[in-house]
Amino acid sequence: MTSLFDTVALGRLQLPNRIVMAPMTRVRSDREGLATPAMATYYTQRATAGLIVTEGIQPSLVGQSNPRTPGLYTTKQVGSWRHVTSAVHTNGGRIFAQLMHAGRISHPDTTGHQPVAPSAVAAHGAYVFTPTGPQLAPTPRALATDEVPGEVASFAAAARGAVEAGFDGVELHGANGYLIAQFLSGNANLRTDRYGGSASGRIRFAVEAVAATIDAIGADRVGIRLSPGAGIWDAIDIDIPEVYGALVAELVPLGPAYLHLTGTDDEILRQLRRAWPGTLIVNPSTPSSPVPATRDAAERWLTRGADLVSFGRAYLANPDLVERFRSALPLAVADPDTYYTGGDDGYLTYPTYDQPRLTTETSV
Repeated sequence: MTSLFDTVALGRLQLPNRIVMAPMTRVRSDREGLATPAMATYYTQRATAGLIVTEGIQPSLVGQSNPRTPGLYTTKQVGSWRHVTSAVHTNGGRIFAQLMHAGRISHPDTTGHQPVAPSAVAAHGAYVFTPTGPQLAPTPRALATDEVPGEVASFAAAARGAVEAGFDGVELHGANGYLIAQFLSGNANLRTDRYGGSASGRIRFAVEAVAATIDAIGADRVGIRLSPGAGIWDAIDIDIPEVYGALVAELVPLGPAYLHLTGTDDEILRQLRRAWPGTLIVNPSTPSSPVPATRDAAERWLTRGADLVSFGRAYLANPDLVERFRSALPLAVADPDTYYTGGDDGYLTYPTYDQPRLTTETSV
């Protein structure tokens, strides 16, 4: 029977186990969107994962969601990530950069720009983070048809920067209500041009973004994350089997390294597993679950056809998650009050099982 601790090939990589560190926003970059020494330490602490997928990294300024999130669109930003990738590789790890364009989940106070989106529809009732605190999500500017290829190209350009920075590959964030998911959505995408309307129109942006990124850095270095039906940030999917079935059918001949599914129900996951012949990563947790996913949940998904299993919240407080799972050790619980506060506390201070609790003084 397949085990979480089996080795597995992923593109040009050989992963030592099937445990993936899922992308999680931590807002620890500097004001220029540069990766910091603390970020290098954070990811290096978790280098025993089969694969690390970073927090969302904006491919352009207009694509930024939260303050203090990192970018990959300037020369300085690319250079800052070399310290992260080098440290992870030196400690035996493998790391993909998640490229995340926020679309409408942004604010002019954060970027200096009106957010862009498929349509001029605000995320209903949603509050976005800004430098002065949470504010209602503004109404975005609808992208003109001839502007859409520029947003596609931003993913490819950031992917080239990621490879230059030493990343092993990139994951396009097509989940959780951000720009790619907004194009897939039935209520965020009201377009009547080639990027809207039918399923073939709504999937076009995602397909073009994946194709352009593959052209830039190669299929074996590109993955995509999707969350069919998750409804996050008021991006409501309709005709889920049709839309996501059509999307997967278009992705298959492009041959990306993996498909990463999260936040959807078991039946949709099973349908997409049947449709997807390549490597499948499944995140077994749900946004409504009060506790992180467990090893048992991961093992169940391996028996249902997942090739790798990703963990988010479990990795926050357990940098040695692989060893804790392997040795059936108890898991520490992360403090949600420190998720987005900046600083080292609740970021670098979670110990391995055999260490005492670290302090900010001893962790830097």
